[in-house]
Amino acid sequence: MATWAELHGAEPVFADRVRQAFDTGRHKTMATLRRDRSPRMSGIEVEFVDAGICFGTMPGSAKARDLERDPRVALHSPTVDPPADDPGAWLGEAKLAGRAVATGGHGDSDPGRFVIDIVEVVLTRIGSPPDHLVIESWHPGRGLERTERR
Repeated sequence: MATWAELHGAEPVFADRVRQAFDTGRHKTMATLRRDRSPRMSGIEVEFVDAGICFGTMPGSAKARDLERDPRVALHSPTVDPPADDPGAWLGEAKLAGRAVATGGHGDSDPGRFVIDIVEVVLTRIGSPPDHLVIESWHPGRGLERTERR
């Protein structure tokens, strides 16, 4: 697992493009695992700060209970359609997966704050010419990989 700072240190251009995709809107989508191991999708706001990618949950919420049972989490950037007149100009969509680690939040009275330990970051965009997808992925220990799909 890795922190956002480790990713940014290893691949700053890629990390900046991923961050841009996440910054295209306020609301992201998060997946956690329910008690029966089926996925739960939730809207979430996150912060990219020195400590990493942070988010909060309401105490006792379904999302908080999910994370107490199983800290695995996936996060998806806001969905923005590619420009119709220039699909290759689209920033793309970003996804990351990892484990939510409780931080204790601001002070010692905020148990619902988490930071994500990263196991995978993916950025998918339209290539140039716009006849294929470009999928870039980063994993700790493997680094940045690029795949094209037609």
